[in-house]
Amino acid sequence: MTHLVELELRRIDLPLVTPFRTSFGTETERDVLLVRAGFDDGSEGWGECVALRDPVYSAEFVDGAELVIEHHLLPRLAGAPLAAADVAHRLAPVKGHPMAKAAIEMAVLDAELRRLGTTLHAHLGAERREVPSGVSVGIFESVDLLLAAVQGYVDDGYARIKLKIEPGWDLEPVRRVRELVGDQMPLQVDANTAYTRTDIEHLCRLDEFGLLLVEQPLPEDDLLGHARLAAASSTPVCLDESIVSTATAVDAIELGAAEVVNIKPGRVGGYLEARRIHDACRDRGIPVWCGGMLETGIGRAANVALACLPGFTLPGDISASSRFYAHDIVTDPIRVVDGHVAVPAGAGLGYELDLAALHAVTRSSRILSAP
Repeated sequence: MTHLVELELRRIDLPLVTPFRTSFGTETERDVLLVRAGFDDGSEGWGECVALRDPVYSAEFVDGAELVIEHHLLPRLAGAPLAAADVAHRLAPVKGHPMAKAAIEMAVLDAELRRLGTTLHAHLGAERREVPSGVSVGIFESVDLLLAAVQGYVDDGYARIKLKIEPGWDLEPVRRVRELVGDQMPLQVDANTAYTRTDIEHLCRLDEFGLLLVEQPLPEDDLLGHARLAAASSTPVCLDESIVSTATAVDAIELGAAEVVNIKPGRVGGYLEARRIHDACRDRGIPVWCGGMLETGIGRAANVALACLPGFTLPGDISASSRFYAHDIVTDPIRVVDGHVAVPAGAGLGYELDLAALHAVTRSSRILSAP
C-alpha cells in the first residue's frame, strides 16, 4: 500500500452562465475547493469539495472546509498506508465536516482507482452505461422568464424538470410549468427547507400537479414534520438536507418521513457512504436519485458513475456541464444526448483535467506536506 505525501488545496472561480437562485440565495459564480492527493509511488487523484461560499445550504462553507482539511483532517491521514476505504474511519474523530471529508476521500479514491487501472463505475458495481438527465431550474423574476427557461431545457432533451420553490413562488409557477410541459413530462419541486409545519396544508395543494416528488420542504431536523406531510399529501416526500448518513436515511424511512431519498455524495461524506445509503434504501424499497451541487466536471463525472447503480430509478440532477459553465475544467465535459448522459470511460473518477482551463480559473494553490 502507498502513503499519502501531500495534499494540494486549489481554489478556483467558475462563473455561472446564468444566475442560479434558490430559496437560500442567488449564485453567480462558484468558489470551488479542489483537493489533489499525491502518494509516494507518484500516483495522484483529485477531489472536489461541494461546500458553498456561505453556510446557507448546510453548516459547511468553503473557507471552513479548507481550514479543517489543513489543520484537522490531513494530520490524521499521515503515517500509515492509506486506502480510500480507510479515510472515513481515520477522519471519524473529527465531528461533522462531511463535505471536506468527502473531497479527501474522493481524491484518494481517484488516485487508487487510477493506480489499479479501473473505473469508479466498476468499483461501485454499476452496470448501466448511461442515465436519464434531469435539470434543476432556479427561481426567476417572473413566471414568463421561468417558462422561457423551461422551454429551452425541454428543447435540449432533458428527461425531467425540477423547479426551485419558496413561499410566494410555488403554486402558480408550478401550475404554469405543468401546463407548458404537459402531463407526461416528469416534474418535481425543491424547497430547500423554506417551509414549516404550519405550511403542510398549503404544500398539499401541490398534489394537483402530478409531481414526482416534493424535495426537502421543511427544516432538515424536522423529520416528524416531514412524516406528517407524507401522511397528508399524495405527492411523495423526498429528503435531501436531512440525509447525512446511512443511519439518518434508515431512521427517516422508518419514521415515514422519506418516501424518496436524494443522495448527494458530498453531503454524506463521500461516494462510499453514498453507495451504502443506496443499498439501504434499495433494501427497503425506497427509490433514490443523485442530486447535484453545481459540480465541475470532476464531481459530475463521479456522479454519473454513482447514478448507474440499480437503485437510482429516478432522473437525477446530472445536467450537461454547459447548463452551468461556459468552460469546464475537464477535457470532455458531460453532455446530454437524447435525454441521457453516458458514464465516462476513463480510469479513476472518469475525467481528464484540462490543465490550461484549470490554470485560467485558479485563484490560489497551496501544497501541504503530510506530517
